[in-house]
Amino acid sequence: MMTHCGGMTASTAIPVGQRIAASLAVRAARSPLLRRVVLHPVVSRPGYWFATGCGLLWGAALGRGHLSRRGGVIVAARLPRWAFGRGGTTIGAVYLTRNTVSDPVLEHEAVHRAQWRHYGLAFIPLYIAAGATASQNRFEVLAGLEKGGYR
Repeated sequence: MMTHCGGMTASTAIPVGQRIAASLAVRAARSPLLRRVVLHPVVSRPGYWFATGCGLLWGAALGRGHLSRRGGVIVAARLPRWAFGRGGTTIGAVYLTRNTVSDPVLEHEAVHRAQWRHYGLAFIPLYIAAGATASQNRFEVLAGLEKGGYR
């Protein structure tokens, strides 16, 4: 799970970051060549590994080394509540959380890990463009809303 960022504009009331991400995602969807390049493993895999490295650094530093491998993700637990979105956030292969580590949640987060692996860093604007409402965000729906604690 991720949170969006950006300021609100008076005329649209849609976060600026979400509008930019949506615009980029629409352009990429219209360009098969761009889609093939961005989603090619040679491009997406390094982005996934970079995100995983960032998640590991963030999680290890803030969680004081409380890392474990569970349910297909690396769990960085005991983080301060401000260090992740909602109950937890997956960055690359790393699930950042305080203590939300039930089996269903880990299954949900493992799907996000697979999404990161497929999309690489393109996952960030695609996720933001999919919207902040979980029931309308295709990535959250595919990961399982109930498992993720959305229902």
